[in-house]
Amino acid sequence: MNRVLPLFQRWPFAFALLLALVLLVLNLIVSPSFLSPARLPGTLATLAPFVLVGFASTPSILAGGIDISVGPLATFINCLFVAILIPAGLGNWHLAGPIILAVAAGIGALNGILVAVVRLHPVVATTGMLFLLVGLSLTIAQNPVAAPNNWTEVFAGGIGIVPGALLTIGVAGLTWFALRRTAFVSNLLATGESDVSAYGSGVNIQAIRILAYTLGGLFAGIAGIALTAIVQSSQSSLASTYALLGLAAAVLGGTSLAGGRGGLLGALFGAVSIYLLQQLLTASGVAPSLIQFAYGAVLVVGVVLGATLLAPRSKRNAS
Repeated sequence: MNRVLPLFQRWPFAFALLLALVLLVLNLIVSPSFLSPARLPGTLATLAPFVLVGFASTPSILAGGIDISVGPLATFINCLFVAILIPAGLGNWHLAGPIILAVAAGIGALNGILVAVVRLHPVVATTGMLFLLVGLSLTIAQNPVAAPNNWTEVFAGGIGIVPGALLTIGVAGLTWFALRRTAFVSNLLATGESDVSAYGSGVNIQAIRILAYTLGGLFAGIAGIALTAIVQSSQSSLASTYALLGLAAAVLGGTSLAGGRGGLLGALFGAVSIYLLQQLLTASGVAPSLIQFAYGAVLVVGVVLGATLLAPRSKRNAS
């Protein structure tokens, strides 16, 4: 046990990875065809929104804040595309894509301004945005609106032998990988660990936090595209579900709510674990109402583990 704990503390995503592997084995026992080639594109397409809202939740937490509006933002983007853009003749990918991503990133940037410039508490700012986005989604699509054939369908299937969901997840992952080649991510982690020390080192704290929320909004926009791909209708009712999923995936993957520790890899494994847990419970005949309970339990477990077992032990100075 003494050898295992340092491993988890050195690689915060290790616990989520181990949990995902255990849940994968259990799913294969319950449903041997779970990873069959015929089912794989659909499985990954259903997984993609889980992963992407986990990605969207991570940058703000790393910066020392939190954004609980990314799930409702993803569902708002879904409603915006299906109920507004397509009927207005703006449904083609070269028109809708830039609009969707610009709107999502802009809403994320607004959250960042409220937190970094107006200095609202992150929970207050993003809770207000959550209710605003839920209200907008219900306004433009109170009842589900079926989408005609559109370009998002490819992300629910495949392009040749490549599952379409790997493209949506891959775009977000490559964006983060590219940013890691710059000073942004190191400044982001430094800000989350100690904004005072980061400011003393010359980091523009306000800009970093605004960019963190903007990046989260961009990832939520991609999540909205991935969600549309699988439901092919407007689904404003999913806002509360994805609000919880994104946060749970991030913290289960080892991203510390105190900031400055974690990353997208942990959010990926956290989202996979939650998805596999949902599939296992569904295949086992568990009532849908209990799945929401399971999401909450996973969130609590992730927070407790992140604050205690998986947290690096602070070095104590000899007195």
